[in-house]
Amino acid sequence: MEENYLYSDLTKIILRAFYNVYNSLGYGFLEKVYENSMMIELKKLGLSCFAQTPIEVFYASFKVGNYFADIIVEDKIILELKAAETICEDHELQLINYLKSTDKEVGLLLNFGKKPEHKRKVLTNDYKCHKK
Repeated sequence: MEENYLYSDLTKIILRAFYNVYNSLGYGFLEKVYENSMMIELKKLGLSCFAQTPIEVFYASFKVGNYFADIIVEDKIILELKAAETICEDHELQLINYLKSTDKEVGLLLNFGKKPEHKRKVLTNDYKCHKK
């Protein structure tokens, strides 16, 4: 049965890129190596993507912080890359906070650990409070 969820086709292509990179490089490199490799692979697959995109965080109309998304694909999906032994709750919360702070609704956490892991997070704009 074919899954149908927000940006499912795009997610499948991104995950193909993730496994292509993982199968080629394996475990043990720094996140930046995986980021650079993912940018190459995503572009090979015909996707528009940008690395280290600034994310501004606001509270009560005041800018209170800056973060950088590892990769944003097709201006729709935030990719948070990790090179940890395994995904932990802090990694997931980081991605959720990026979604809260942007108009992006889907995020993928991709871990280039001992075993490749990924998690998908969705936070629709209906549930966000954007006050700048």
